Amino acid sequence: MNTASPPTEFQPRTVRLSASAWVVGAGLWAIASAQAQGIYVCTDSKGRRITSDRPIVECLDREQRQLGKTGTVRQVVPPSYTADERARLEEKQKAENDIKARATEEKRRERALLIRYPNQAVHDKERAEALAQIDEVIAAVNKREVALKQQRKEVDVEMEFYQADPSKAPFWLRRKLEDSEKQTVVQKRFLEEQAQEKQRINQRFDEELVKLRALWPPSSAAGSAGTVKR
Repeated sequence: MNTASPPTEFQPRTVRLSASAWVVGAGLWAIASAQAQGIYVCTDSKGRRITSDRPIVECLDREQRQLGKTGTVRQVVPPSYTADERARLEEKQKAENDIKARATEEKRRERALLIRYPNQAVHDKERAEALAQIDEVIAAVNKREVALKQQRKEVDVEMEFYQADPSKAPFWLRRKLEDSEKQTVVQKRFLEEQAQEKQRINQRFDEELVKLRALWPPSSAAGSAGTVKR
């Protein structure tokens, strides 16, 4: 009767085969991994073209392209910056973002301006209405000024009796004279403020008109309501 040979005689060969298979497998895995990662390509500071299966140390300060196995660019790896370089780049990026934000806001304002004033006739009409409101206030103040002048005449007539020594005038009369002078000063200041307000209104509409003429189509710009009284 045949008996099987002891398995221990073949054990070393089995171990050797297993180890060889593991080494081959590890090598194949490494190759596959490198192929999966792709090839890094860059041109260093000396103008040399360098390729590697991992990020290239000589090109950490510049972009590196990662190529796939077909040679197409899979991604662009940005430079690795120092803290100071990153801070400068962030500051530059912030400035660029601010410029873009201001440009976007300016576009929004231009659209709003066009919606509010589709042509010059509408713009001129609103200017005239704004100025008319100020003129109404000024007219009311001027009427008040006439009344104040009349009151001042009455006070002056009564103060004629005390020309030699105004301090001897009754308290109520001196108080009335003081109030009249204060109201005259307030009146004058208010009229000056209204005149300045008219200037501000005209300046605002003038600035808007410059922008709008650049935004309006020729037909809209031509639709003027005429010269606005300032």
